Amino acid sequence: MSRTGLSALLIAAFAGGVLIAAEAKKVDLEKVKCPVSGKAVKADATVDYKDAKVYMCCQNCPKAFAKDTKKFATKANMQLVQTKQAKQVACPITGKDVKDAVAKVAGLEIGFCCNNCKGKVDKAGDSDKLALVFSDKAFKKGFKVPKKEDTQ
Repeated sequence: MSRTGLSALLIAAFAGGVLIAAEAKKVDLEKVKCPVSGKAVKADATVDYKDAKVYMCCQNCPKAFAKDTKKFATKANMQLVQTKQAKQVACPITGKDVKDAVAKVAGLEIGFCCNNCKGKVDKAGDSDKLALVFSDKAFKKGFKVPKKEDTQ
């Protein structure tokens, strides 16, 4: 193979790799809901939050979110986990290592350190489950948004 042909082949392979990497980083927004309105989100309506992106349904919701972030924090934290921007690192109740105790919370599998923590969440109503697992306090104990250089 000539040098020109080999160069073209390498460039094409590199470009294909970049496209594949870009596709892998795309976030699946099909089931994601706006933390402000509860409606389906759009990829072009976002707000920076905890070194990540929270997706919104329209251009007005980021304004409402910025005005009262605390009000929407639990649902925004849940969305960070749902969109795989945040990873679970510990039990959101105690901050201890996650064991085999797993429960579904808003369609997400969440690990717990013990069956007591899992049971506490299992017994809670839906909105209480969200608060137990995704409130700012719980999020800080149990989840981490990797730094940009950690994800590359």
